[in-house]
Amino acid sequence: MRRIMTIVALTTALFTPELIADPAADLTQVPGVVIAHSPQSSGIYIGSPGIAILPDGAYLAKQDEFGPKSTEHTSAVTHVYRSEDQGQTWREVARLDGLFWSNVFVHNDVAYIMGTSFHHGLINIRRSDDGGTTWTEPVDPEHGLITPTGQYHTAPMPMLYHNGRIWRAFEDASNGDKWGERYSALVMSAPVDSDLLRSDSWTFSSMVQRNPAWLGGTFRAFLEGNAVLTPQGQIVDILRVDCPTGGKAAVVRISPDGKTASFDSDTGFIDFPGGSKKFTIRYDEQTKRYWSLVNPVPPIYNDLMTTGEKPTRAASIRNTAAIISSADLIHWKINCIVLHHPEVKHHGFQYPDWLFDGDDMIAVIRTAYDDGLEGAHNAHDANFLTFHRFKNFRELTMADSVVDPTTLGLPNR
Repeated sequence: MRRIMTIVALTTALFTPELIADPAADLTQVPGVVIAHSPQSSGIYIGSPGIAILPDGAYLAKQDEFGPKSTEHTSAVTHVYRSEDQGQTWREVARLDGLFWSNVFVHNDVAYIMGTSFHHGLINIRRSDDGGTTWTEPVDPEHGLITPTGQYHTAPMPMLYHNGRIWRAFEDASNGDKWGERYSALVMSAPVDSDLLRSDSWTFSSMVQRNPAWLGGTFRAFLEGNAVLTPQGQIVDILRVDCPTGGKAAVVRISPDGKTASFDSDTGFIDFPGGSKKFTIRYDEQTKRYWSLVNPVPPIYNDLMTTGEKPTRAASIRNTAAIISSADLIHWKINCIVLHHPEVKHHGFQYPDWLFDGDDMIAVIRTAYDDGLEGAHNAHDANFLTFHRFKNFRELTMADSVVDPTTLGLPNR
């Protein structure tokens, strides 16, 4: 287990002091490089981590604010950070109002950030021409306001390039007002040489609405989809699936012109470790495999989902992070456990957004962890934004895990 354990030891307790909200906080045990901290007492939690590598080699990271004392339902707040030493230290370079659930990415050597205006708000996109310090304002359909009306949901999901177009998944959230029930899957796309700030550059697919009868009546929701190209060359939207035991993802198919989305419930559900929580899928040309960083539910926690007066849903178990991979997008294997804490209720390594960086995988994670104060409100309501580098990730195996996999009920191979 030496390789990963060394990485954790090297990154534990590194942080940028000016980004720590409470100087009394004890960050010495927090895995990774602490980018930002928001104590439980603030009533503002850290959400939607995103990361990009700029053409000059600098990293951009971002997170938004949610929670009872945030403005997520009116005009959400997003913070943008920049690192010029490969993630060892960070500084805040921008605060954006009216942006939620966004991903940050580089297109034609320029930084963009794309999400909604607030919780279930309008889709908007902004551009930065100076490496993340200043950003355009989405004031109208010609300058970043992509949907003048409607309600939408997303997370920091990846952009896909295929057939001269750039693709991204969203969910329409206008079907009622109940979580899960309201979400319908869709994918939007634009020509790669178009002005991404113009709403008329973007084509929206049709929507696939949720059906509660799926998965034998246990299906609750699909959300936070990934636009991915299959080995056969078809665009699909692979979504997180909320069901009691987790471990499933849904594959929605998108027509070549990007206008039609379809789903076959008999064949469209796949086994996917950690599928009940947000995940990002990226394809690696070097290994010809798809990779993801996920929150699986190790077998030792299965009893939590089946016992007690109020069993814990798989979506609430976020205390383990694992690198997984697949050759075909259908059959996935856990390669290595890279983060773990034995306590479930107040510890989580969730919503990872990650990139390939040479031989390494770099990631930003919404982390719920002990801070020497009150700790996290719960595993979901994170109090840290953390950065991680998993060195030589392609070579990692279960034997390199941060915890003996057999103690979690997983094979040590």
